[in-house]
Amino acid sequence: MLAVDPGLTRCGVGVVDGLPGRRARLVDVAVVRTPVDAPLAERLLALSEALELAVARHRPDAVAVERVFSRHDVSTVMGTAQASGVALLAAARAGLPVGLHTPSEVKAAVTGSGRADKAQVTTMVTRILGLEEAPRPADAADALALALCHLWRGAPPGAGGAPPASRAAAAPSTTTRSATTGAPTAAQAAWAAADRAARSVRPGAWSTGTRSRRPPAPPATASGTAPPTAPAPARSAEARRGSAVRRGVGGDR
Repeated sequence: MLAVDPGLTRCGVGVVDGLPGRRARLVDVAVVRTPVDAPLAERLLALSEALELAVARHRPDAVAVERVFSRHDVSTVMGTAQASGVALLAAARAGLPVGLHTPSEVKAAVTGSGRADKAQVTTMVTRILGLEEAPRPADAADALALALCHLWRGAPPGAGGAPPASRAAAAPSTTTRSATTGAPTAAQAAWAAADRAARSVRPGAWSTGTRSRRPPAPPATASGTAPPTAPAPARSAEARRGSAVRRGVGGDR
């Protein structure tokens, strides 16, 4: 498992070996640096060459990249996004599946809290991998934490995971699943439950108290529709006068 903590100035690259439920082993960790005063194109090229070299050297089963999220500093997020794109491209060229994880997901996987600081992440990475000293700088520890997160939350290397882009494009569309586990996310499960509850309510049903009832429908004819109700015949003027006379006669008795 090769993980990339993207960045233009410092890009962490961590490689670990292991399976879910087993102790992970450190294979390699490095930080790729590019000069701040160099042209952007040259910095991206240097980063691309370093990542492609790491992929070719270690031949991982999958690549994990930290998902870029919005920040207040636009210049920082732009550089991170550009470095992230280079890492994704290196994985795609090698035909490797890619997993994306947010910083909160990585922190929660390693420390148990999505709000852990960098010192806590570094301490847990050192303990989990059984290192004699903490990896430095923080970009190196972050890359190793990202690799552990994908190793534990994703599919075992070589046994599934996110398919390469070429296979994913040819695969038939199915219900959206979690990118890391293949199971519905919490939001998707809640949506499905609400949808089932909505479908269980019959159209036209009305509620009285605690029970749901449907208003009685008129009897159906052979054609399946209710017979029309015939209007009451209109009474003629002579009939109305005769009725009035009878009432008057009855009153004299």
